[in-house]
Amino acid sequence: MAATIRDVAKRAKVSIATVSRVIHKSPLVTEETRQKVLDVISDLDYTPNPIAQRLSLGRTLTIGVVLPFLTLPSFVERLRGIQNALSDSGYDLILYSVEMPQKVDGYLNKLSRRDRVDGVIIVSLQPSDAHIQRFQQSNIPAVLLDAAHSKLSRVNVDDVAGGYHATSHLIELGHRSIGFLSDYLDNPFNFVAMRKRFQGYRQALASAGLPFLPEYQRQGELGGREAFQKAKELLSLSQAPTAIFAASDTHAIGVLKAAHELGIQVPEQLSVIGYDGIRDSEYLNLTTVAQPLFESGVESANLLLTTLIEPPATPIELILPTELILRGTTAPLS
Repeated sequence: MAATIRDVAKRAKVSIATVSRVIHKSPLVTEETRQKVLDVISDLDYTPNPIAQRLSLGRTLTIGVVLPFLTLPSFVERLRGIQNALSDSGYDLILYSVEMPQKVDGYLNKLSRRDRVDGVIIVSLQPSDAHIQRFQQSNIPAVLLDAAHSKLSRVNVDDVAGGYHATSHLIELGHRSIGFLSDYLDNPFNFVAMRKRFQGYRQALASAGLPFLPEYQRQGELGGREAFQKAKELLSLSQAPTAIFAASDTHAIGVLKAAHELGIQVPEQLSVIGYDGIRDSEYLNLTTVAQPLFESGVESANLLLTTLIEPPATPIELILPTELILRGTTAPLS
């Protein structure tokens, strides 16, 4: 019998997802692991050509991607990664952009029909148990990106650790009055990333023996304009924070604009750190916690393609690392 992707994974002592990454030339595989997998592929005379043949048996040859707020940079980067990974797969991509929470149920119900798609990637939206049951009954593989459910394979970053590292960086610079700015933690879309970053912020304060001050936390509607207004509130306090951890780069940009309007010098009088690592952060010389947005899109698509070929016995979870990128908006407390 011809070798399968499972045979390669077993011989190389890696996961099926890792073999899939090697096949699809993912940048998230170390050179040592890549070479080990390639050697096993050669030894077993395994070829990914049958993958294309088996994929062509799909009923629609389409992959559905459902995500909110398509215009936000972080979602655009994830979508670029998904498109890149699917470009040579033989599958077309159908995009469903959800702008209102009440539309989530309708889109997920539509995508749980075999005549619509062969597989689904759900980005930053939390499917209910009822949604999962419909996908399973329809035998449609689904992968989560920036979301979690124990019954589905998923790709995430450790947002608690990311929030912890962002806040710890400010503490190491000598800041003790540190604000936190984010979307609503309890939001209609049920995003969990902001809550996890806030959790990391609280943990870093506690580890340093610093109290959490509710007046230093601000949350509001998603978007730069709202972040600008909330940042002005923080910076207008009688004892304003000397540093702000913005839970996204979009929020951080709002903070920078507020500081500029109020005549507050960054980083001399105020340190600002963002989260995501979008392209604008580099242009603005913004210190940020970068998450692998593009790569996470690639990984979610590769994981779905692997599942379409050989469904895993149990759901696979990939946790990707974040990286603290030091630039010009943070400095030691003067």
